[in-house]
Amino acid sequence: MTTELYKLRSPSATADEDKSAMERAGTIIHRGGLVAFPTETVYGLGANALDGEAVLRVFAAKNRPADNPLIVHITRPDEAEPLAHTTQLYYKLAEAFMPGPLTVIQQKREIVPDEVTAGLDSVAIRCPSNPAARAFIAAARTPVAAPSANSSGKPSPTSAKYVAADMDGKIDMIIDGGESAFGVESTVVKITGDDSVLLLRPGAVTPEMLREVCARVDIAPAVLGQIPEGERVPSPGMKYKHYAPSTPLTLVDGSYDSVRAFFARMLAEGGGVICDDATADALGGGKIVRLGPKGDEAAHMHRIFAALREADALNAAALYARLPSAQGYELALRNRMLRAAGFNVIKIQ
Repeated sequence: MTTELYKLRSPSATADEDKSAMERAGTIIHRGGLVAFPTETVYGLGANALDGEAVLRVFAAKNRPADNPLIVHITRPDEAEPLAHTTQLYYKLAEAFMPGPLTVIQQKREIVPDEVTAGLDSVAIRCPSNPAARAFIAAARTPVAAPSANSSGKPSPTSAKYVAADMDGKIDMIIDGGESAFGVESTVVKITGDDSVLLLRPGAVTPEMLREVCARVDIAPAVLGQIPEGERVPSPGMKYKHYAPSTPLTLVDGSYDSVRAFFARMLAEGGGVICDDATADALGGGKIVRLGPKGDEAAHMHRIFAALREADALNAAALYARLPSAQGYELALRNRMLRAAGFNVIKIQ
């Protein structure tokens, strides 16, 4: 298969050439093809959400296990009505966070194929804020089911070059809309009551933000722990090992000074390090990938998947990074990095 790569002329996809490209992309979706598209979180790999056979092509292109459900993307919150049994809480969350990096799981309607939901009776709904994503979904004239546009298990792509590295020759089209704004996938919550949700995957909408809208926000044990072997997952991104570089990654838990000293020893032994700019400056050199300024959680979140891919290219004997906290944006970082490391964590004094 020849994959068309189209670079947007304008961020909002309003140039005449962009409109023409979006129409081509929409036609591809209607005939059962696959299109990778930019969002504010990461790039998605889209198929017609109402076409089970097209959805199966997503799983094949990614080599993704069929028991891992997909997220359905729409342009307006009310477009969820034919797809899910919506509730007042859904619209309350939508008013606060949509369009944006939030996915809400609700009871599905019959129109949604089992291929999308991995046979579950619930469906994950998201309304992205990226203008190009919205233009693409509108051109498709159907809800779009989309996981991240990477080979299963690898770091999610935050730019078109990373999509092409994994998907060239496997899909019909890649829409290049530049770098993703947030850099990690959407926050996923499941509605569990009239005013309560269960957080299944952390992202740019933090638990602290959710608690300003919901009376109760519980955090699933799998956010920071391992899913038991064989257990079905209600949300993408909950599998045991995910986002992983090819080089083994170890997370290091300890004080700032002790972790920095440990990194210096590992660099001397041929290892590679992923760290903030201040730590990189203190270490002085070696196989280092920078995440951004120390303490800038948003920058680290934006950089993490690109950093994991860059670190893989260092050809280091092993990779090391500090274990993030579980507060604010760092909860999303901790979640992704634990899975990237296969929960391989060492504690030092």
